[in-house]
Amino acid sequence: MKRVVFLAVVFLLFSFNLQAQENSQNSPLFSSSFGNAANQLEPPTTFSVDTPFAATPSLHLLPSSQPAAGASGPAASAPASPAPRQLVYGVMPKYDFQAYLGYTFIRFYEVPGVNVNLHGFNYSIVFYPEYFKGWIGADGEFVAAFGTQNNESARFLLGMGGARFRWSLPRGLEFWAHGLVGGSHYVPQTSYGGQGALGYEVGGGVDINSHNSRFAYRISADAVGTEYFSTYQFSPKVAVGIVYKF
Repeated sequence: MKRVVFLAVVFLLFSFNLQAQENSQNSPLFSSSFGNAANQLEPPTTFSVDTPFAATPSLHLLPSSQPAAGASGPAASAPASPAPRQLVYGVMPKYDFQAYLGYTFIRFYEVPGVNVNLHGFNYSIVFYPEYFKGWIGADGEFVAAFGTQNNESARFLLGMGGARFRWSLPRGLEFWAHGLVGGSHYVPQTSYGGQGALGYEVGGGVDINSHNSRFAYRISADAVGTEYFSTYQFSPKVAVGIVYKF
């Protein structure tokens, strides 16, 4: 009888203990306190050497002018604007002097019914002062032409000075006009009078610029006036040559 009572008591105590443990685990206080303690006592996670892990993507800085890959919007669609160019405009050189040398032809009307064809050269130099903005220049010219008269050598010399006016146009053209006055000399001696006389010239021409800015081609036509033999002569003169600017 005693053994039965003892076993019954042990069974009751064991049942009571199991019920107490079940109630304590379901209690929120028990769960909270013991859960925090478990988290604090949990050892740190360790990684094995053989365990591969994902590499952390690196961050690359892109220039501000290039949008990042995959970006969308106006910044991504708009192309990078290039740096502004510095335009350099050509500057045409300015020359104050023009020297000319070329071929000239003069049909010298000596007296009514007597005329002589003369071939030679003419040389001129022009200075355009800054004061007149390059429109008006001081012009000087020398002419030497040669021929024959009555089977004798003929020579006509002319030296003059005056003013020249020019107009520059597109396509490298420069039109000009001038008026000169000076003296002349004619050989051979004739029975009509002396060998020297007043000379003057009025005319114009055009300069055509070449690829080199210092050189141009000139075509001109003038009327040469002289006062030989107590009369007047008006003789046409044409010339072609090369202009050098400096």
